[in-house]
Amino acid sequence: MQGISDVPEQQIVTFIFILLIYLCALGGNTAILLLVYMSPNLHTPMYIFLCNLAVLDMSCSTVTQCNLLTMFVTRNKKISFYSCMSQIYLFSSFTSNELFILTAMSYDRYMAICQPLHYVKVMNPKTCSLLFLVCWMLGFLAIIPYSVLLLQITCYKSNVINHFFCDIAPVMELSCSKTFALEVLIFTEGIFLLSLTPFVLTLISYVFIIGTIVRIPTSSGRRKAFYTCSSHLTVVTLLYGTLFFQYLRPASSDTLKSNKLFSLFNTAMVPALNPVIYSLKNNDVKLAFKGMLTSFNTKILT
Repeated sequence: MQGISDVPEQQIVTFIFILLIYLCALGGNTAILLLVYMSPNLHTPMYIFLCNLAVLDMSCSTVTQCNLLTMFVTRNKKISFYSCMSQIYLFSSFTSNELFILTAMSYDRYMAICQPLHYVKVMNPKTCSLLFLVCWMLGFLAIIPYSVLLLQITCYKSNVINHFFCDIAPVMELSCSKTFALEVLIFTEGIFLLSLTPFVLTLISYVFIIGTIVRIPTSSGRRKAFYTCSSHLTVVTLLYGTLFFQYLRPASSDTLKSNKLFSLFNTAMVPALNPVIYSLKNNDVKLAFKGMLTSFNTKILT
């Protein structure tokens, strides 16, 4: 693989930057998991979904950043064929799972704001478990056809991938075999099932949410209702915006080069930013965090 940059002067700075961002992603998402686990008032569907998102963020970051950091340390940019295929499968699955989990979270926000009297009855542990199961199964099963078609490619123009991790687009660029079936699958399943469907479902949820918020008579009530879903809306905008610019832009001469930057932002910065967004824009998380710090300090002093 070519990596991010071949300029020797940039290697150390780039390595330190990526390492710090990766550690922030691991630390921030681990903190979210511990916070939800240790705070009984956060044992609600919204925060259980958030734990799923934290696990996916760490997984997505690890499957791409660990290999990149290893390349910096060992200066060995080689990767075996099956390791490359595994990386494509895992990264694609984790990203798809994130989109489905965010869709389930938007439904949770819809029930909390638009149907508050039915929220506890509908979003019960059985329903939440079913949503978790469907989201994870869809994410992992939907990528299997891609993997099967990729494994059938037997002819490559080069063994140098113009990226810092194995992704479908740069690998397909190297193929000298026909990739029509794979392109059709990416267009039909990738765009409609894995991208457009979650996006439309999330959008529908927010259309109803905004409609309900607008009808709230008091400004304080509107502000409180919007605040409960602002962190989720920010994360959704961030992820879909990054994926849009990464995969759905018109092709140009610098597409692959700019895709590296968007991929780096998607795989490194987004997992690090998500815990920050939920911490800064969510009063329950801030209160739970303060309570955990107070409890920790009390134990130290005693």
